[in-house]
Amino acid sequence: MCFEVITLIAIVQYLPDWMPGTGFKATARQMAEQLIKTTNQPYEFVKQQMREKKHKTSFLSQAIENIGSDAEQENIHKWSASSMYLGGADTTVSAIMTFFLAMTLFPEVQKRAQEELDRVVGDRLPMSGDRDSLPYIWAVVQETHRWHPVAPMAIPHMSTKEDMIRGYRIPKGALLLPNTWWFTHDPAVYPDPMTFRPERFIDTATHKAEPDPRTWTFGYGRRVCPGRYVADNALFITIAQSLAVFKIEKLRENGKVVEPEMKFEPGVVSHPIPYRTSITPRSKMHEERIRKAEQEFPWEESDAKYLKTLKW
Repeated sequence: MCFEVITLIAIVQYLPDWMPGTGFKATARQMAEQLIKTTNQPYEFVKQQMREKKHKTSFLSQAIENIGSDAEQENIHKWSASSMYLGGADTTVSAIMTFFLAMTLFPEVQKRAQEELDRVVGDRLPMSGDRDSLPYIWAVVQETHRWHPVAPMAIPHMSTKEDMIRGYRIPKGALLLPNTWWFTHDPAVYPDPMTFRPERFIDTATHKAEPDPRTWTFGYGRRVCPGRYVADNALFITIAQSLAVFKIEKLRENGKVVEPEMKFEPGVVSHPIPYRTSITPRSKMHEERIRKAEQEFPWEESDAKYLKTLKW
């Protein structure tokens, strides 16, 4: 099997670009170039900022200061930082897009969530420390994970030895793709799985809380997502603070309601297809709270122009 794969790779490598059906080679080159840029450019940015004494404390700045930057360590630093960034940048964005779509389509959930926020938190923005006091908001976070998992087919795993599971033979070296989407949409586990219903995760006298979907959505075994706690905190804060001050509803245009589609793109990381929604302050008081937060945490100047000047 390995010999066949190596042979196939060698054949593909030497196929001329003009041959019909080899357009994928140009795509692969573009992807490789983008990956190298994504890895090298931020690293050079941090080093330059450190030389100019302008850097902020970060994973990379601490690694360079404490471990050094010889060629071997430099390679480890770059690719470790790259994997951390790429592992969280797109996934959390996907979950947040899914949340805003769900709030657009299920207004009753938003109403109940805002009632809890107003009652428990009052006239300030919720913080991480409020999580245990906001069980419905936390249930919204869980349901966001379940309703559409960020990685519906997870990340491929490989069997390191021959195995048997319930009568099925799994050869050594076999690639396994867990169907996370089904695990979170099995109606025997999650009744009415296509409905966004956070209360499914809350114990009551008549209902036992359904299983926490994060058992599957963050991956499996030794390769479970190492950033899951950071991701959960970021998702909780974004959801809680957004609901505290914003009203999310279907867009009205030319007197007509714009209906967003509940469809999702294919890919390892799956996003909702582009949709339009209306996001406005809940009231004049909430608008003032938003502006106050902006004064306390003002927008920082982008480093985009500076990044373009770096050579790597």
